[in-house]
Amino acid sequence: MTARPRWRDPLLWSSLALAATVLLMPLAKPLFARLFPALQRPLFALDSLPDLLLGHVVVVTASSAAAVLLGVGAGLFVTRPAGAEFRGMVATIVAIGQTFPPVAVLAVAVPLIGFGFEPAFFALLLYGLLPILESTVAGLASVPTEAREAARGMGMGEGALLRKVELPLAAPVILAGIRTSVIINVGTATIASTVGARTLGLPIIVGLNGANPAYILQGAIPAALLAVVLDLAFGRLLAASQRWRA
Repeated sequence: MTARPRWRDPLLWSSLALAATVLLMPLAKPLFARLFPALQRPLFALDSLPDLLLGHVVVVTASSAAAVLLGVGAGLFVTRPAGAEFRGMVATIVAIGQTFPPVAVLAVAVPLIGFGFEPAFFALLLYGLLPILESTVAGLASVPTEAREAARGMGMGEGALLRKVELPLAAPVILAGIRTSVIINVGTATIASTVGARTLGLPIIVGLNGANPAYILQGAIPAALLAVVLDLAFGRLLAASQRWRA
C-alpha cells in the first residue's frame, strides 16, 4: 500500500487548524462582528484562548491518566484469580460513578475540596473510568486460551504471561476504551469552568449566561478541534497496536 503524502495527513491538518483557531482568534473579530451585529463585544477577552486550551489539556490529561491507572489496574485485578470475586462489585461501583451527571459531581465536590482544578479533576476521573475498565476486562477476556496455554508451556509465570502475552494481545481493545474515555472527557471538561477551572468552557459558559453566541463558538470550535486531534492521534496508536499484534 502506497504511503499517504504527509501534506494529506488529517492529523497534521487538524492540528494546524486547532493552532490557527486558538492563536489567530483575535483577528476574527470583524468576522464575528459581521455575523452577530447586535453584539457590542463579539470577541471573548476575559482570558486568552491559548491559556484556556492549555488548562483544558492539563485537566483532561491529568484526569485521563488517573483514570487509566485506576481503570486498567482494576481491570487487571478483577481478571486475576485473586480478584475474580470482586468483579461485579467493582463494575457496579464504577458504573454508579458514571451515572451521576458531571454537573452533580462538581456540585458535590466543590463544598468538599473547593473551586478550581481539583473538583474538575475528580469529576472527569469518575466519568472516564467505566470505558477503560470495561475495555480492559473485555480485552483480557479476548486473549485466546491457546495463547495462554502455549506461553505456560514455554515456562512463563503469571507475571511474564501478563506482560508478554495478555497485555500485548489485549492492547487494541484497551486503547479503544482509553480513546473513548479521553474524547468524552474533552467535551465534559468544558463544564468544569462552572467551578473555576480554566478550560475552553469559559467562553461557552459566559456566552450562555450573556446570550452571546459568538463567545459560545469561540469556546466550542477549539474544543471540537481538540477532540478531533486526539481522536486521530489515538487512531494512529490503535492502528500501530493492531499491526504489532498481527
